[in-house]
Amino acid sequence: MANTASARKRIRQNERRNARNTARLSRVRTFVKKVEVAIASGKKDDAAVALRAAQPELQRAVGKGVLHANTVARRISRLSARIKSLAAA
Repeated sequence: MANTASARKRIRQNERRNARNTARLSRVRTFVKKVEVAIASGKKDDAAVALRAAQPELQRAVGKGVLHANTVARRISRLSARIKSLAAA
């Protein structure tokens, strides 16, 4: 247990930040899942629209420090590649 006032405050801050970051990460996962579902259904247009909606959420997670920039770049790249391959199939 924290003994000093500053340590107690740090615990409170960490709890609030953890709750915010968890919500942000959950929101990102929801948007990515919408893209995945659209890709699985084979609807290229829907998948492209879902990816355009997901990109700002992913970038926001980078800006807030929830996800690493390279992680987001990799995810966007892989999703867009999968959407692009829908036309060929």
